[in-house]
Amino acid sequence: MDWGMKNRLSQLIQPDGRCFFLPIDHGYFQGPTSRLEKPGETIRPLLSYCDALFVTRGVLRAAVDPAGSKPIILRVSGGSSVIGQDLANESLTTSIEEILRLNATAVGMSVFVGSDYEKESLTNLAELVNQCEDFGIPVMAVTAVGKELEKRDARYLGLACRIAAELGARVVKTYWCKDFDKVVYGCPVPVVMAGGPRCDTELEVIEFVHDGMQNGAVGLNLGRNVWQSAHPVAIMRALRAVIHENSSVKEAWELFNTLKQEK
Repeated sequence: MDWGMKNRLSQLIQPDGRCFFLPIDHGYFQGPTSRLEKPGETIRPLLSYCDALFVTRGVLRAAVDPAGSKPIILRVSGGSSVIGQDLANESLTTSIEEILRLNATAVGMSVFVGSDYEKESLTNLAELVNQCEDFGIPVMAVTAVGKELEKRDARYLGLACRIAAELGARVVKTYWCKDFDKVVYGCPVPVVMAGGPRCDTELEVIEFVHDGMQNGAVGLNLGRNVWQSAHPVAIMRALRAVIHENSSVKEAWELFNTLKQEK
């Protein structure tokens, strides 16, 4: 691995071998998502607690201060929306020149294994890897399932993660599921958990994140369950304690309840 690739990965995965990414890329297919209408205001109190920001180039330019920025994982796929026929019908949206111009630490794109657009999304991933490897830029593959949430089981996610790694992704982002260790065991690159749909309670979020970390995940890429929470800073800090301080569910839950009382 070249120095540049090692350097960029070290900015994402911290010295303890773990990471907490904050995604705010939801608008690329959802539009003005609830509580993300003004992304710059939403992330301002949260940035100091994340290790990197997952964002599109448009929001990066419009809402993220370039001075002292956190490392940027640039979302570079898109082309479909929630009101379209199929979320899996995506293409690469950002050139390698733009990736370099924006000084991205890494890039991320979705792959839709098993969909009607499986081949297109996987060949898009391979093409992105081909371009980014020449410049030492890590690619994070996101194992997306569109609207078919029932696919979130260990067998399917393990298949999708392994294929993404085989095609050259340096990191894979996937959903937590029962028997999550089986997903991680079959994937030769670091696995980061996705947040998925909003959970009913903050305790539920802490529980699944703790389980995933105990079963091999290197970290978390979670947005809606943080910035749609009534107490976003408190849950962000509690999850960071699970990831970077090995806190138990009980310890993280107690921290959350203490912090949510603070202004």
